[in-house]
Amino acid sequence: MGPIAFRRTEAERQIATGLRTGWVALATFLGLIALSVALMVALQHAIADADDLSREDERQLVQRFLHRSMEADVSAQMGLINWDEAISRVDRVLASPGDRAWVDREFGRYAFSTYHTDQALLIRADGTLLRAWRNGRPVDPHALGALPRSAGALIAASMAPGNTLGIAAGLTQLSDGSAWPVDRTRMPLPRWAGGLLRSGGQVEVITVGSIVPDHVVGLFNHSPVYFVTLRPFDAAATAQMRRDLLLPDLSLTLAPDAARSDNTIVLAGVDGTRLGWLRWTAKSPGPTIGHRSAPMLWAWILLFLGVLIGGSVVLKRSWRATRELLASEAQARHNAMHDAMSGLPNRVHYMHRLRQDLAACSAGKLRGDVFVGYIDLDGFKVVNDTLGHHVGDELVRQVALRLRRMLPGSDFIARFGGDEFVVLRRGEGGRAMADQLGRQIMALLQEPFVISGNSIDVTCSCGISWGPAQSEDPGELLRRADIALYRAKQRGRSRYRCFTSDMDASVKLRLELEMELRRAIARNELSVAYQPIVGTVSGDIVGVEALLRWYHPERGAIRPDLFVPIAEQGGLMILLGTWMLREVFAECSTWPACDISVNLSPIQIMAGDFVATMAAIVADSRIDPSRVVLEITEGVMLDRSDQVLTTLRELGRMGFRIALDDFGNGYSSLSYLRSFQFERIKIDRSFVSNIESDRDANAILCTIASLGRSLRMRVVAEGVETETQRRLVQAAGCEMSQGYLFWKAMPAEAMRALLARPVRVLRSA
Repeated sequence: MGPIAFRRTEAERQIATGLRTGWVALATFLGLIALSVALMVALQHAIADADDLSREDERQLVQRFLHRSMEADVSAQMGLINWDEAISRVDRVLASPGDRAWVDREFGRYAFSTYHTDQALLIRADGTLLRAWRNGRPVDPHALGALPRSAGALIAASMAPGNTLGIAAGLTQLSDGSAWPVDRTRMPLPRWAGGLLRSGGQVEVITVGSIVPDHVVGLFNHSPVYFVTLRPFDAAATAQMRRDLLLPDLSLTLAPDAARSDNTIVLAGVDGTRLGWLRWTAKSPGPTIGHRSAPMLWAWILLFLGVLIGGSVVLKRSWRATRELLASEAQARHNAMHDAMSGLPNRVHYMHRLRQDLAACSAGKLRGDVFVGYIDLDGFKVVNDTLGHHVGDELVRQVALRLRRMLPGSDFIARFGGDEFVVLRRGEGGRAMADQLGRQIMALLQEPFVISGNSIDVTCSCGISWGPAQSEDPGELLRRADIALYRAKQRGRSRYRCFTSDMDASVKLRLELEMELRRAIARNELSVAYQPIVGTVSGDIVGVEALLRWYHPERGAIRPDLFVPIAEQGGLMILLGTWMLREVFAECSTWPACDISVNLSPIQIMAGDFVATMAAIVADSRIDPSRVVLEITEGVMLDRSDQVLTTLRELGRMGFRIALDDFGNGYSSLSYLRSFQFERIKIDRSFVSNIESDRDANAILCTIASLGRSLRMRVVAEGVETETQRRLVQAAGCEMSQGYLFWKAMPAEAMRALLARPVRVLRSA
């Protein structure tokens, strides 16, 4: 082949190679365009699906809230519909004027004043209208229009299974042949139903509840009378929904003029008519997803341009960058779903798993229930404060490691932050399985942890709930486990509790009392009573103990053992304790010479400014600190931190005397009697109340009194109520006594008058 032919062949080869390269480049370009379009379409589809799912979750949440608010309305009326006397009275209401007056007062006026009902009815299951009220006053039944018919439809709906207040354990036959649900004690359970209707130009919430006995089963032998109430579904109701559901612009509208960003549900009446719409702005995750995906889209565009311009080299580099990006994304996804300190799944991951398992159980794809165990370490703050945060962090890691090693591998374990862990378990057995889970969790922390040379004994408290038996909503199920955890801590910690329906009511009562106590402190509605402390031998009044009292205008007298724990848990204890110290010091500063004993809370002593606060109160009241005995419980001494001992010594230098209250009840230890020189110890009343019949109690009393004398501490016996107890306390060697045998607690005026008496009184009648 000559040189010319060779050059032609080489040129053709290069042209062919160039053409092939061009076609490859064109195919790559078109493929990248198609892939880019596909990615954008897929992203838009994912964003739309996420928005739709979010909207559906919100709609279900609002629907469940409406249903539960209706159930709460009927539950609040249990005092009326679960009442023996109500059954006999309403049955005679058509025939007896006295019974009509009674039901007008107990049902009509009471429902209006207490539950703010617009209208109320008493109606039989067969539709017979017995009595009707509007704004608490009887009305002509003919003026009710179609209301009785709507109530009858709800009464029929209440017969559906599950529409009971309480858990049905069986059925009983009534005289008319119908079956009625009863609980384990064979007491009938109220049936209920609720819905919406239009009345008087506005949307109303209507509920029906059957009237059943609370003690005498024999009163219930035929189909019951139903109590029907209507309350307006007005701006106040939607405002409550906005607060509880965190939907700030939720509103009721009568026209379907929702914007694209709005979410709505249709409000249907009892008779099926459309009453209106609930509308709110949907919390759409789509824009957030689009915003967070924008960097990835821009990176893809740059990659496309790099491939087009740079050729094969840039293509190789882009593939490498893509692989690194995927690895980084996987790591970021892992970090977003897991806790960095313990390596356990975090709250987001846990709630996703809980939602999936609950949905599968509800749909019948999985058998049994999903159990939620909410765990909180007891005394974790003390570990952090005394040993340092690095020890606390290591304790969290070791607890997480022990949970993973000792619980079954099928359990899903997460950390919610701080010292909170949550276990998810699938299984069958209901309460029995919940108890098994609780016992296993309690057993995990029996062995101490060794960290930085410290042997740390730590316990935990646990609350357990399970669904779908208790709830199909993951957030609600977790809330119930948290309530059970709170109850476990209330009962003394280091234990587990399973959620029961009464816990929810007790938590609601605690929150109500906390708010009312806060108002009572602000309005100076509390008071202080004083109980004398007498010399056991002489009978002279040697001191008084100041006792906090709270008389609620509606609830009456509330016991300190109820509202003081609420104050401690609600962050009110320092405010409450400071109020009492100011009140007592100001009142007693001018009294005749005697000791003034005041109880201190552990929370007060642990406050950093407590000594300064005491100095300011003394300066304001001008009381002599040497007259004041500050009583602390043994629980304060459990924390051996320098802060506690330093605070007690500072109070001693100011002139206050320190007493150890309720000695022998709970955490008694001789070691802390050596760590601080108390002026006196008060023997817990449980030992005094049994000394007449219990030799062991008498022996313990004598031992404590002897111990106090040996340590140069005066001994006070609490709870002396009989002359025999006084003699035994005196024989044991107690120098002072306190109890109903001598005097009960009395107001300041009476105490001041008693101290002014010139004669000695051995005891009061």
